[in-house]
Amino acid sequence: MKSNNKQEPCVVDIKIHENQKMSIFIPIDTKDRNNRLILVNRNNQEEISLPIKIKYVNGETQLLYSVLDYFDLKGILLNGEFWDLYLQNSKGTQRVICKNNSIEFVRINGEAGTFHAYITKKGNISFKHSEVELFAGVNNVEFQNDGVLIVEGLIEKIDLKRVHEKYLAITDVSNNESRLPIDITERTGKQFDTFQAQLKLDKKYIESLPNSLKFTLGVEFTEEETVIVKESPRLKYHGAIKFEDTFTFNNEDTKLKVTIKPTKKKRYLSVKILEDNPLKETADKLELKVVKMRRGKRALKLYKHIFNIASLLPKKKNLVVFESFHGKQYSDSPRAVYEYMKVNEPEYQLIWSADRRYYSDLKSKGLPVVRRFSVKWLIVMTRAKYWVTNTRLPNWIPKPRGTEYLQTWHGTPLKRLAVDMEEVHMPGTNTFKYKSNFIKETAKWDYLVAPNQYSSEIFERAFLFNGKMIESGYPRNDYLIQEDNKETIHELKKSLNIPTDKKVILYAPTWRDNQFYQKGKYKFDLSLDLDHMKKELGEEYVVVLRMHYLIAENFDLGPYEGFAYDLSKHEDIRDLYLISDILITDYSSVFFDYANLRRPIIFYVYDLDEYRDSLRGFYLDLETESPGPLAKTTDDVIYSIKEFQMSNYLLGDNFEKFYDRFCNWEDGESSKRVVQEVFKK
Repeated sequence: MKSNNKQEPCVVDIKIHENQKMSIFIPIDTKDRNNRLILVNRNNQEEISLPIKIKYVNGETQLLYSVLDYFDLKGILLNGEFWDLYLQNSKGTQRVICKNNSIEFVRINGEAGTFHAYITKKGNISFKHSEVELFAGVNNVEFQNDGVLIVEGLIEKIDLKRVHEKYLAITDVSNNESRLPIDITERTGKQFDTFQAQLKLDKKYIESLPNSLKFTLGVEFTEEETVIVKESPRLKYHGAIKFEDTFTFNNEDTKLKVTIKPTKKKRYLSVKILEDNPLKETADKLELKVVKMRRGKRALKLYKHIFNIASLLPKKKNLVVFESFHGKQYSDSPRAVYEYMKVNEPEYQLIWSADRRYYSDLKSKGLPVVRRFSVKWLIVMTRAKYWVTNTRLPNWIPKPRGTEYLQTWHGTPLKRLAVDMEEVHMPGTNTFKYKSNFIKETAKWDYLVAPNQYSSEIFERAFLFNGKMIESGYPRNDYLIQEDNKETIHELKKSLNIPTDKKVILYAPTWRDNQFYQKGKYKFDLSLDLDHMKKELGEEYVVVLRMHYLIAENFDLGPYEGFAYDLSKHEDIRDLYLISDILITDYSSVFFDYANLRRPIIFYVYDLDEYRDSLRGFYLDLETESPGPLAKTTDDVIYSIKEFQMSNYLLGDNFEKFYDRFCNWEDGESSKRVVQEVFKK
């Protein structure tokens, strides 16, 4: 759909009527009788024509409006996730813009979630189906000299009599979340009530500077005896309000500066806290500009060009670059191969690639580290004879001639992979694009590690892999075989501050493709009832939570102190395997590794049908082949734990069959076999 953007028409208001019809109002300087609004499906360009009526005429200005009947058009609207709005008349077709952020509060509860208006990054108005659970926005912010921030705004009406908890969630620059209670004032006859929260900028917000705070609202209430939690998207400024100011205040011996303003494109409420030091602030701003320039399209194009030129440099035959989970961890099979080579192959130069946010952490471990995408990293990557990683590298990175790429991957697959996936529900991609990019990456792999025969066959087919399959077992599991003893487990519990006199339940679920905040950040609702588990099991057990590295949640475990521990950020899950007496998981590949320890596994699969049939699909039939019981509720989980306890943790025939099929290559020497195959061939 081509658009003529001269004197773009602008939506000034959208209203929802009692019959759930949506009126869209646009003032326009024309008496053209051919005006009509068009909704265009962004995916397939299908059009819906919305005839325009004149609401008010004043000279040459007409206030035009159109009515969108969602339920009359739902058969068409459900064919697309995004619908863009255009005005068409005898002069051509123009994209409709919007400068009134309050329109993003207007929504209809449809069959595919919420259907509502939103403003794109370019200021255009569009409509979409989404899973917005709670609509809320900011209309005033005040800062007091004692470091107290008062946030006020609007929140959609809820039955306060059923609400157990209502809160403002604050996320800092390190993705740590805290919650504050909010006060809600009801407004009769209005769609939205008002809320207020007071935030004290105390130690947890200023101990690490500079810091940046983001905000959402949440409520927890009961509906038909079920506890439901709803959270808003990140809070935006409502309507035309644009509060922006900078304050200074003293905290003990430090003078701090607080900047409150909307973000440029989306008008999110943003609070930045930094030391009131002009010289340091200038340096930080300069560094930020450099980072933004590096991430820009021009910089990426130049970087790719330089990478290609540098790839012509001669290879250093003993140089090996390691990376785990995009440079965020020192873990998994790359770690196991590195530690084996460090002891047994001292002639090799071993270097770790680290994401800039995790560079200091990896360096503090005494590792030889280079910052990912820096100039030094570029030279190291292009001159290295070997790359060792467990996830995909960015597609734009070409593999230089003479470099050998060892891909260890990161798990035995239960969920369908790559080419075997029928549909892709992840943000920022579609099924065709996802598979094409995957195949482009796997074509670069020279070696791929398989932990068992089952994986070897799936990898070859799903990745369209034509290189050398190393059928060795997983290097990362050598640690489980070699360190499974009372002394190591006792010391690990002490170092992790886990009670040494209690058994440990490890809960390690995976992420859901279709539940996300943005690309690379996935939602997860902790559906295990920790209150119930603590009452039933707290005398003998503690629970350790280990979320997938793509899950963005931070759980408030304050009420469960001494019983539940969130160790999601512990660098390597292998330590958590060793200290655990029972594993609870769902569709994560962790159970394949954990089975090597010959300990009980419980599958908490409350959404089994949806996950199996709609999202991914499985290679195994969990209901008949799982090495442990399937549980749909917390009561089922507790029952299974007590059953294992009563039987002295007897694992059963299904487990033995599973162990023989998936763990028979693991003997503690997989790293040695991989190194022999790649580096000693």
